[in-house]
Amino acid sequence: MDDTISPADDMWGERRGPLRPERLSPTRTRLSGRMLTRFFQAGDGLALIGAALVAQSLSGAPGVSMLHSAAGLAVFISLQLFDTYRLGRTEDLAMHLMRVTVAVAVGAAACFAVAAPFTALPALAEALGLWAPLGILAMALAHAIWWLNVRRWRANGRLTPNIVIVGATGAAERLISAVLKNREANVLGIFDDRAARAPKRLRDVPVLGDTQALLDHRIMPYVDRIVVTVPSGARDRVRALLARLEVLPNEITLLLDRNGAADEAVAIGRIADLPLTRISGAQVDHGKALAKRVQDLVIGTVALLVFGPLMVFVAAAVRMDSPGPALFRQRRHGFNNEEIVVWKFRSMRVEVADAKAARQITADDDRVTRVGRFIRKTSLDELPQIFNVLMGEMSLVGPRPHAIGMKTGDVESHRLVAEYAHRHRMKPGMTGWAAIHGSRGAIDTPDLVKQRVSLDVEYIERQSFWLDLYIMMMTVPCLLGDSETVR
Repeated sequence: MDDTISPADDMWGERRGPLRPERLSPTRTRLSGRMLTRFFQAGDGLALIGAALVAQSLSGAPGVSMLHSAAGLAVFISLQLFDTYRLGRTEDLAMHLMRVTVAVAVGAAACFAVAAPFTALPALAEALGLWAPLGILAMALAHAIWWLNVRRWRANGRLTPNIVIVGATGAAERLISAVLKNREANVLGIFDDRAARAPKRLRDVPVLGDTQALLDHRIMPYVDRIVVTVPSGARDRVRALLARLEVLPNEITLLLDRNGAADEAVAIGRIADLPLTRISGAQVDHGKALAKRVQDLVIGTVALLVFGPLMVFVAAAVRMDSPGPALFRQRRHGFNNEEIVVWKFRSMRVEVADAKAARQITADDDRVTRVGRFIRKTSLDELPQIFNVLMGEMSLVGPRPHAIGMKTGDVESHRLVAEYAHRHRMKPGMTGWAAIHGSRGAIDTPDLVKQRVSLDVEYIERQSFWLDLYIMMMTVPCLLGDSETVR
């Protein structure tokens, strides 16, 4: 699936503001600056160890000496004191490498000064004289790689959060002014319930409509945060806005002006990095997210190797059973309401395939083929979703993705439960908490929709690495022991 919205397809293509990027990347692809810093620091630690090993090897002594270890620790501390892990947008590569070089030199000099009273000066000069150039070279190479990658990630939107503002207020104007200076966030647009009285633009950022327009806007899967800038004195208006916005999966924060301009300036300065007054929505625990992604990649790769031959056999059986392709594509809701294309083995005849799930599956459904009945009953039709997992669109465990426009009776399912979109605060999964608790297959009554959403939200609140392993282990026995559910 193409993750961009072209100007031709954009419903407000002619109203692009100065902070609207050419390419919009889904929120699931966004990188955490804090996690990257940890990776960069770990990489620097390995580079310093490598420099010490080379220096020790050239000196003819085995292993890494205590002196080289102490020098590496001193440089590591110096790199942080010189703030070399804050790769600002305005700092070019040459300036950054100059700071890195100074940090390494200061760290080496500090080590020399501390060790001088306890070590013979000729031996000390020889050891650090050999190690220091290697340390500078290792750090320069490592930080050039970090800097170039950060620049690329900023260009493709993976390091710059997208926000929309609710309230065309003075605080909103000041926030936009600050962002225009530091470019640490993309302000995609402004929404205001008093759109008729609001200006068409605020610091050239377009006012796109009221909160109803916000709820229905196709830009929302690309929005990391909704910032409400309504004055804190308007309590009733704030409450009404939050009640309307709470149905969205996006994170919602308040930028309040009650503490004066100084506190507001601090809050604006933190907008790209930390929540302000968080109200609701998806708050990502980046450590958990990383563990879950590693789990998906490792177990997903093993599953592909194990089930690959079976998938080839099923694909051949589907093709031989009825005319048409072996795979069926369906657009479904992913993380943060993003539209993703989910793959399944085709289980229905091509001419009656229902991509929008306008008619949910029923017992003895005449649309289902002979092979289709078997692969649906055993959930083998879901195996191609391993590719969705490996691509990062889905997870092994999570709320099951529903087709866009899926209906329960004559009503779209998402209209039956106010919290329906809350299940999109995490990537959808091949299996999930709802699945092992009996909520599988069709949800053809309002009560079944509510039960599914309740179980999905419960999982999102409880999610952990070990809970995911438990759900995966319980999935097969639950499926084999369930002969009643229509799938």
